[in-house]
Amino acid sequence: MELDPLLLSRIQFAFVVCFHAIFPVFTIGLASTIAGFEFLSFKTGNPIWQRLSKFWIQVFAVVFGIGVVSGIVMSFQFGTNWSNFSYATANFLGPVLSYEVVTAFFLEAAFLGVLLFGRDKVPQGVHLFAACMVALGTFISSFWILAANSLMQTPQGLELVNGIYHVSSWSEALFTPSFGYRFLHMALASFLTAALVVAGVSAWFLLKNREFEANRKALSIALWFLLFLAPAQALVGDFHGINTLKHQPMKVAAMEGNWETQKGVPLLLFAIPDKEEQTNHFEVKIPKLASFILTHDWDGEVPGLKEVSKEEQPPVFIVFWSFRIMVALGFLMIGFALWGLILRRKGQYYKSPLFLNGLRLMSLSPFFAVLAGWIVTETGRAPWLIYGQMTHAQGLTPSLTGGMALFTLVGYIIVYSLVFSSGVYYLLKVFKGGIEKASAPHEMDEIERPMRPFSAAHVAIDEKE
Repeated sequence: MELDPLLLSRIQFAFVVCFHAIFPVFTIGLASTIAGFEFLSFKTGNPIWQRLSKFWIQVFAVVFGIGVVSGIVMSFQFGTNWSNFSYATANFLGPVLSYEVVTAFFLEAAFLGVLLFGRDKVPQGVHLFAACMVALGTFISSFWILAANSLMQTPQGLELVNGIYHVSSWSEALFTPSFGYRFLHMALASFLTAALVVAGVSAWFLLKNREFEANRKALSIALWFLLFLAPAQALVGDFHGINTLKHQPMKVAAMEGNWETQKGVPLLLFAIPDKEEQTNHFEVKIPKLASFILTHDWDGEVPGLKEVSKEEQPPVFIVFWSFRIMVALGFLMIGFALWGLILRRKGQYYKSPLFLNGLRLMSLSPFFAVLAGWIVTETGRAPWLIYGQMTHAQGLTPSLTGGMALFTLVGYIIVYSLVFSSGVYYLLKVFKGGIEKASAPHEMDEIERPMRPFSAAHVAIDEKE
């Protein structure tokens, strides 16, 4: 059987991106959450906030370490698997990725050590400042990454000369038509992820009756954030969808499973899209609702997939169902936020076993929602690497063989499985130790000073039960 290097390279990059994406989206939100705990500790002097900060810094250290390890290899793939793309876009991608290192990584490197290991070595105000700088660094990093990705989605500010892209306007290239919606959508996703994980872990501790007051406060804050962030994300998602309809109509057509350009398009609650037959099977639909959502007009026109050839259509089934998974999880988050508000008015939000167990399960939902969203974004762009200008096939490394792509794909799967299992092991140790162990004093010999992020979790992972 002949191995297709293009297909294997796409699977490889998709695997690495999906594995990596769940960690930054958590650390971005968690870094801001820690900064919030540090601010409350600094302002109120209540030791509860410092204990919460200490515990979640341990979690941050583990997740940050996994994120760094899993993200390093992504840039290498541009050269190994997508050299034509890298060569053509080097005038833009080279500086942008360098700016991320210079602005974000340097900032995080300067203050991460203070945040992880400097609590008793610097004044509390300096420690708070370090937490804020780490949080800022995560957002600066996401700015550059999403600027690069948005250019691939809605390219502008570039001129193609002899197969090489030259930047004609840096402001246009960085701030493309989709960038603002994409950045805000990801920022809210990060905050939602942190809020739901904090809520889920706090709920678990409350069910175990551990550090009751601290976890009650953490749960309360997380639920307030969820109450405002979940509806805000739905609103931003609506604007993002309208923007996508304007600039990437075939992606929206795949999201809606719409084959014919028509007015009054129904919203499909269920369907099995068939790209070969260019139709849907077993449709369950609400008349005209898709047109209203996308155009805010019941009779608004929505483009159909048949406007382009089969070769230019994205994988409809994957995009269609990934989009519905993302939206369904978003509405589920709104439902839990409203449930929490009702229970809060009754003084039961931290007492109801059913609600608390539900939050434990919901702590995983933002990761699946993020993965589904990235699949919609990247798969919905197919077959374009740069939308409307360069296909995946044109960006592939010419000398790459199917065997080479398969070998590296298997290698990534093995290594990432080890990294993930190790990370989960350390996280479970941190959660098992809880706030109590995170707040316990720990004697450290001078020659045993921590030299890596994982060592910030020493209290939970080094002590044996």
